[in-house]
Amino acid sequence: MKKATLILLSVLFTSSIFGQTEKAETPKLKTYHLVILTKGANRTQPQEEAMKIQEGHLANITRLHKEGKIDLAGPFDNSKESDDNWRGVFVFNVQSKEEVEKLLQTDPAISSGRLSYIIKPWMSESNNCLR
Repeated sequence: MKKATLILLSVLFTSSIFGQTEKAETPKLKTYHLVILTKGANRTQPQEEAMKIQEGHLANITRLHKEGKIDLAGPFDNSKESDDNWRGVFVFNVQSKEEVEKLLQTDPAISSGRLSYIIKPWMSESNNCLR
């Protein structure tokens, strides 16, 4: 073979081995439901009752997490913003907004009116940091 053909074949072979790039996969996004907990309209309970409601609230979060319904939950640090209405956040790992609303009604802090909520669909790669 001629020298030019050998060089061309060498270049083609090298580029076919080293020049191959895998197509970047498009991330597979999963829809979760972000819930912002806000101050509810009924926050007038006596302290002892409010503490029982809070205990039930925390127990409900634990139950929902164990059932795989909530992947993340926690309060906001409002220590420097005393008038902030945002109280906490949940990330639900369920199929629909309607299911989220049904599960939220099992929370004593919501059913008593101490907390209210805003629900927004939120997307992330599944199994990235959430289930």
